[in-house]
Amino acid sequence: MNILVQKYGGTSVGSLEKIKEIGNKIKKKTEEGYKILVVLSAMGSATNDLITLARGISDKPSPREMDMLLATGEQTSISLLTMALIDQGCRAISYTGYQLGIETTALHQNAKIKKIDQQKILTAFEDHEVIVVAGFQGINEQRDYTTLGRGGSDTSAVALACILEARCEIYTDVEGIFTGDPRKLPKARKINRIGYQEMMELSSLGAGVIHPRAVELAGKYGIPVYVASTFSNSPGTMIEDKEEKMEEAVITGITSSLEDVQITIHHLDPRIDHLYNLFSHLGKENINVDMISQMVVNEDLMNVSFTLPKADKEKGRKLIEQWEGVNPHTKMDFNEDIAKISVVGLGMRSHSGVAAKVFQTMAKNHIPIKMVTTSEISISWVVEARYEKEAIRRIGEAFSLEEDNGEMDR
Repeated sequence: MNILVQKYGGTSVGSLEKIKEIGNKIKKKTEEGYKILVVLSAMGSATNDLITLARGISDKPSPREMDMLLATGEQTSISLLTMALIDQGCRAISYTGYQLGIETTALHQNAKIKKIDQQKILTAFEDHEVIVVAGFQGINEQRDYTTLGRGGSDTSAVALACILEARCEIYTDVEGIFTGDPRKLPKARKINRIGYQEMMELSSLGAGVIHPRAVELAGKYGIPVYVASTFSNSPGTMIEDKEEKMEEAVITGITSSLEDVQITIHHLDPRIDHLYNLFSHLGKENINVDMISQMVVNEDLMNVSFTLPKADKEKGRKLIEQWEGVNPHTKMDFNEDIAKISVVGLGMRSHSGVAAKVFQTMAKNHIPIKMVTTSEISISWVVEARYEKEAIRRIGEAFSLEEDNGEMDR
């Protein structure tokens, strides 16, 4: 059986006209001999609209009931696309995550996929050319609806491709993966091929084209993922295993995020167990701390800065205030007006001086750096939000991430 998994995002199914156009595209693939499993997001702003409705009822809606509500967004899009396919003479059927048996962990609004009923899919393909599945959702052991959090439809699509050992195609409103966000780096080059490790790093640092959980899953099972535009015939980007070139490009891409807050705690006890207790305290509440910077003021005091998602700001504040390490002299500063800039590239493993070039470029253009962190293949730093686009443009120039024409074959 020649199975292909395709995923279409919310902008791709944002109107009835777009849904009909996708139906035409899918039908052509079935005529080439494919069985198509289609994963859909909710239409356009439907998920945000549902969240707004919930907030109109309660400031703190029940996570279980939020999942019950949010799961309805994808039910609308899958039923409409299936109707369009049937009207075009396609044998199609739609399934929710519940109906298809996508089993997840119990955590509402950020569940993880545990198991998918492969046999149900294969049986459905005996009588149908196309199966349309609601992304972003599943069921837990209590048979309650769960949702997978940000990027959940990407994760659904890749997970389904994994169990079917099929190629996965992600269709969105951009033409592939670029060396930078074209809205911030206007002449960014398209990347033809990129490895799982680099793509996961870019995604986790702010590139929003595909979610890092989906890339991690694809890499684990060796599933190629093709990212392209829904309504363009331009070639996209293939994410897959690849051999490293002897002279790998130093930097593959640059990304940025305005979704972090910098917290600085002044006048803490400098003992190392204090730091352990602080971050353990935050970690137990599922708050993802990113960059960390420590400065010892004197033998009795230290200052600690770190970043976490803006969405966790108030939760983080309350936890820190309740933390036993806080004393009457402790002061907290919260800075939301920051941008996290990151460069990623496998070539950093074998090329020295990348950090120096980053610092030199920022200094030359009078852009102060607040925090820095590194990994084997990335460097991230924090600047004031007003410098975001300038920093990206200058780094793009310094590392030749822009070209007038041509694409980048990684």
